[in-house]
Formats: sequence, C-alpha cells, structure tokens
Amino acid sequence: MDFNAENSYLNTKGRIFDIQRYSIHDGHGIRTIVFLKGCVLRCRWCCNPESQEYAIQTMMVQGKPKTIGEDITVGEVMETVLKDRQYYRRSGGGGLTLSGGESLCQPEFARDLLHAAKSAGITTAMESMACARYEVIESVLPYLDQYLMDIKHMNPAKHKEFCGRSNELMLENARKVAASGMTELSIRVPVIPTFNDTPEEIKDIAQFADKLPGVKRIHLLPYHRLGQDKYDGLGRDYLMRGILPPTNEHMQMLKKLVTENTNLECIIGG
Repeated sequence: MDFNAENSYLNTKGRIFDIQRYSIHDGHGIRTIVFLKGCVLRCRWCCNPESQEYAIQTMMVQGKPKTIGEDITVGEVMETVLKDRQYYRRSGGGGLTLSGGESLCQPEFARDLLHAAKSAGITTAMESMACARYEVIESVLPYLDQYLMDIKHMNPAKHKEFCGRSNELMLENARKVAASGMTELSIRVPVIPTFNDTPEEIKDIAQFADKLPGVKRIHLLPYHRLGQDKYDGLGRDYLMRGILPPTNEHMQMLKKLVTENTNLECIIGG
C-alpha cells in the first residue's frame, strides 16, 4: 500500500492503547488486534479497564507508571498491520480486528481503519457491543467482514445494573445488522457468575441469537480475573473481587443447553 497516495482516510487520527499481533482469537485465522480507547459501558468485570476512558491515562504496572493511550493515524496503524500479511494468508483468512473499549466510540477512525485494511486486501473483524446509533454502525458495515457482537443479557434492568446502561439499543442493532446481510454476524456472551450464568439466562440469549437472520455461531466466553491488577494500577475498586470463574463442567452444561435448544454452533471461548 502506498501511504503517500491521496487516500484521505489514511490520515484519520484516533486513539489506541495497544496493538496485539499474532492473535488466534477474535476472528478467523491469525489476527492483529487494534485496541481503541473509549467505551460507553462500565461492565463490572471488564478486563481492559484502561480502555473505558477516552482520555490518556497513567497506570501503575509492576510498580512503574505507564502511559495508556496514543494518538495515531490510520496509515501508521496499517504499517504494523501490513507486516503480518503473510500470516493472515497462511492461516486462512486472518486479518485486522478492532477491539477496545467500544470501537464505535471512535466511528470515523474505526471506519477508516477497516476501509484501509479492505483496500489492502486484508479481511476485517470488529468486537463491539453495538451501543451506538445504527447510522454509525451502518457506516462501517461496507468494510466489515465479521461482526463479533457481545450480547450480555436479555433483561434491561439487570444489564443496566452490571454494565451501566440498559440493552434495548444493542438488541435492536443486533436485529438490524443481521437483517442487513452485510457482514458475518457472530454473537459472543461473556459468562459472568452472579450476572448471567444461569441456564435460563444463557438460554434466553441463545434463543434470541438463533432468531437473527444469518447468525450461525454463538461463543460463550468464561469469566476470568486476568484484568484485576489493572484496577489496582488505576486506583480503582474491582467490583467482582471474590467472584470465581465458572467451572469447565458448568460451561459444558451451558454449551449443551444451547445446542439442544437452538440451531446454533456453540463454542466455548474464541
């Protein structure tokens, strides 16, 4: 790709806090994941609390201050993404994944990153809660091969209690994205004890997903505590302290439940 070409989208600036190369999760094949700053939700279990604020922050990491957040252009991000083009091809459809935070909090940057990747012949994916106006989502769909959409709960009140906002907008956007047929839509459910890990709650989400046109796959993502130290580094309380991850047996039971009650392929993790 010629970064001196007159492609104005390469000059779009955004704010990221990490680029993770050689990932085998969050999309097909080997991925390069770009983590965008900013999120509209405040999920109690968030493993990237440094992503929530758009502002550049300082976080203590192993006793030393670390700056979290960097302003960067699409073209500069693509210089890193393009380094791994050979791995994307060899792994069968790997490419760029946008994550966060909520990618849609920086809609122009997200759109133009996806545009740049597609222009370079690289497949694209985005992790997102779909918590934005549908017009914003619609602007990225022409450049998006796979939408990895979180659906955390079907109950608006409980969703608001644990995530800071109710879920009506997100569920409506899930219906609209599915109906558009413009991208491969996969549903992902973080399985969180005390929030949504009962058979009834998972079954409700799975049956909703099963009714979405074109959706073939649902991922159950078991809760983990890998981000707990980040809260200490940011001087914040970790509200899930003391909550244990679900057992493998419990996850297998939920997977069996989904398989028996829907036509979806159910995957633990990913």
